[in-house]
Amino acid sequence: MDVQKRSLSWRVGLLLVLLLALALRLKGIHDPILDHPGWRQGDTASIAKNFATLQYNVLYPQTNYNGPPPNYVELELQIVPIVAATFYKVVGVHEVIGRLTTLAFSLGTVAVLAFFARWLFVSEIAGLLAALAFAIVPGSVYYGRTFTPDTTMVFFMTAALYAISRMLVEEERWTAPSIARSTALLALAFLAKPVSLAALVPIGALIAERALTWRTMRWSAIAILLIVPLGLLYGYDRVVASHAEWHWASGITQLHVIPSLKASLTNGAALGLKLTQFRLMLGVLSRMMIGPAITALAILGFLLLPRTTRTRTLLWGWLIGGLAYTYVVVTVERVDYYMYLLLPLAALTAAGFLVRLYEAIAQSAVDRAWKYAAAVCAVAALGAIVYQNRQIVKPYYAYNKQVYRNALALNATLDKNALIVMGHYDPSVLYYIGRYGWEEDPYLWTPFDEQSAIRKGARYFIAIEKNRFNRNVELCAWMQRFPVINPNAQWPVYLTDPARVKPGAEAQWRSFRNAEKAGDARAWLDGRGICR
Repeated sequence: MDVQKRSLSWRVGLLLVLLLALALRLKGIHDPILDHPGWRQGDTASIAKNFATLQYNVLYPQTNYNGPPPNYVELELQIVPIVAATFYKVVGVHEVIGRLTTLAFSLGTVAVLAFFARWLFVSEIAGLLAALAFAIVPGSVYYGRTFTPDTTMVFFMTAALYAISRMLVEEERWTAPSIARSTALLALAFLAKPVSLAALVPIGALIAERALTWRTMRWSAIAILLIVPLGLLYGYDRVVASHAEWHWASGITQLHVIPSLKASLTNGAALGLKLTQFRLMLGVLSRMMIGPAITALAILGFLLLPRTTRTRTLLWGWLIGGLAYTYVVVTVERVDYYMYLLLPLAALTAAGFLVRLYEAIAQSAVDRAWKYAAAVCAVAALGAIVYQNRQIVKPYYAYNKQVYRNALALNATLDKNALIVMGHYDPSVLYYIGRYGWEEDPYLWTPFDEQSAIRKGARYFIAIEKNRFNRNVELCAWMQRFPVINPNAQWPVYLTDPARVKPGAEAQWRSFRNAEKAGDARAWLDGRGICR
């Protein structure tokens, strides 16, 4: 086959892989963002909507909670929300646009991996196999269509590592376009989500390898490559943090991640607990994100890479960086998609092993009939793996339809400009109620908290978690001063307008407080048939 025909065949093969990836990611594309992870999708969707309706400025991301707007939050550069908001201004607010934006980045990663593996293993088949592996791993299939930032980060990080690897391994003299391209991609990866800072480990390993082999080095270019992206990330974070009310990234790091790491370094019991969590999260990675079959192939890939592999340093550095990040962060914030950055690596190493296996079979003296039989078995195995991977993430697509209907009903019922207190932690539910306000645990919320919210303009309290609300006897008793829109509703809504306070409410509250001091708060409530 001549070069032109072989190139055409490769591109057709990549197109088929992309079509398969697209088909797998279209499942549930029009579903409400109440599916997993609803809380993260709710944040992302509300930021996108607020960009479109309140302030179209990517430096001012804001959510719907913590009171009246603006509610600025310290998060990564909101690439998916600002893209979605741009379309919202043309066609209106439709969450499917956010899903499609993520899907586009996911397909982009499939394509990048095809070129990456083709170069890395000097094999066109390896390129298609890597693209195919990433197209079908369960974490990529599911999270490749959620309204979240992680897929975007993985795309830019993978593209950055590809561009930087080619520059450091292949190019003897670096050109200005090559340096600029690598720097821009790495900066976008860091900004898309700081998780991608783990890429500094394989990049540092490649730089060290090049320096130790006495190849040409332009330290000014290395400085640009590393300092510019880090500087942009720091600058962006300082700007957003200067006006943010919610400091998610720095707050989680300072309050949870760093103390956990320090404890594991100074206390044997804490170290044992962290190692246990590390082992458990690696199990989640292999089972839920990569899938058992491709995990096995990826491990074999590390042991049996093709002899033509241009750099093993990249792959081992990527693994070390990803595992170090998992140990430090994911053992604290135990979320499966936080390990998304290891999926492209698994696809590459799995492809490396498969191409070596393919070459061994193709070059063997086995009868051709047996080779055809092996090809049939490979196709059957592919079908089985795709099915298994779909089953792994099947529960993630589920969402509570009644919750969705209740939220939409409140959106249509409540005063459009009113602030609310929602007795439930879930930004996605608040998003569909379509109001600004507070999302709180009704068991921990107090009458003083509620009074503060009312003074700031809250005019409804929605008792979504009725059991926890009723167990909070003090809050539940205090709220009886307000009328309820529909006492039999699944989510009772209290009208917290001070002008709507019931006659005798203060006397009833003093009576409850006296009973509470006597230790009879629950009996007082039960005797009046309230807060059961």
